Amino acid sequence: MLKDLAISIVRTLREYDHKAYLVGGCVRDLLLDREPADFDVATSATPDEVMRIFPETYAVGAQFGVVLVPLPAKNVASNLSTQDIRRDVASYASSKSHVIEIATFRSDLGYSDGRHPDQVRFSKTPQEDAARRDFTINGMMLDPITNEVLDFVGGRKDLEARTIRAIGDPEQRFAEDKLRMLRAIRFAARFDYTIEPETLAAIQMLAPQIRQVSRERVRDELTRMLTEGRARQAFLLLDTSRLLHEVLPEIEAMKGVEQPPEFHPEGDVFRHTLLLLDKLPQPCPPTLAWGALLHDVGKPPTFRVAPDRVRFDGHVDVGVKMAQEICRRLHFSNNHAEQILALVDNHMRFAHVQRMKESTFKKFVRMPRFEEHLELHRLDCESSLRNLTSYNFTREKLASMPPKVVHPEPLVNGEDLIAAGYAPGPRFKEILSAVEDGQLEGRLQSKETAIKFVCQEFPLR
Repeated sequence: MLKDLAISIVRTLREYDHKAYLVGGCVRDLLLDREPADFDVATSATPDEVMRIFPETYAVGAQFGVVLVPLPAKNVASNLSTQDIRRDVASYASSKSHVIEIATFRSDLGYSDGRHPDQVRFSKTPQEDAARRDFTINGMMLDPITNEVLDFVGGRKDLEARTIRAIGDPEQRFAEDKLRMLRAIRFAARFDYTIEPETLAAIQMLAPQIRQVSRERVRDELTRMLTEGRARQAFLLLDTSRLLHEVLPEIEAMKGVEQPPEFHPEGDVFRHTLLLLDKLPQPCPPTLAWGALLHDVGKPPTFRVAPDRVRFDGHVDVGVKMAQEICRRLHFSNNHAEQILALVDNHMRFAHVQRMKESTFKKFVRMPRFEEHLELHRLDCESSLRNLTSYNFTREKLASMPPKVVHPEPLVNGEDLIAAGYAPGPRFKEILSAVEDGQLEGRLQSKETAIKFVCQEFPLR
């Protein structure tokens, strides 16, 4: 549907005597026989002309020549209202899965903030527009009516050579928009391409300037690298390009931190982490991906050589604090940060599942999004000794438990305690927790037995 809308827009613009083509990533993906996630149109029409032709548009970046045309509401999933579409499009916060971006041919003048052009000059030629784009494989245009490809930058040759190459002078392209450095890494990893030597050298030289990019943008690019299917390659390239040192020095610090071979024959902490990234499932929840990346982040600062072996005393607690700082630095939402920290905090608990009391086990497995905890444990095992005993035990035991056994209705509540003569206060939490443990362990099975237990174990004062 989105492709049909894009072609329709091209046809309509041409009916008004404007040049118009599909452009950018959608052309690259179509040439690679991939399904594009979004479609962009480049045109000789100015933003004002585009908005006159298409009344239902949103000028989110008219000063840069960018106008958005939404997919008609009748074609959008029923759980997304027209109001939602308007809000997402107007804020440019949507994933572009319901809009077509129409950009006027232009050249960009000055990038004082290292991200956006200070001003643009509209042009009438696609050649000039292609020259200001990031990489050759993203700089091609396609006539969807004739299927003719307009390639002014050598994009098709680089697609065949599986190469990421900046258009024009790499240093100038990256100086204009520092985020392009991370995008080069992401594209190279996603497609399993090589970064052209001059392009890579420019990234290595300008890597410290990535700090000028907003932390949200950096976070989003890193999340895409982690979840697009080739996370290990992406982080190896981040390291080679010197960007890892700038954006996640805590991960770079894992390099060379040896581990006891009897538990980690795969090697140091960095290698172990890369093995986890290589095994991430597809599709992969972002929180699981970040949990895998950060689960051992506390090991480098807690490394010590004891008489018996290498140890990482307290690495979980230290890792949680470090992960919290990373989540804060990269402006993660509270919801995502909470789950990432929980994954780091609980990843070692699986070693004890076979010795846990019933109440402890049931509380453990009913953590929010427990499936991510279990998957992280599997990845951790598969990336070291491949001992899945605790993983299989947890899965089998959890499968044998009806939901009402794991999440039973409480036998007593605060009102019951008041009725039994207890005064409300901090003690209630301790009492109710003890009752819950007894219930989960099967020792308490009715309100009567629970109240009797409370009276015996917590006598009235």
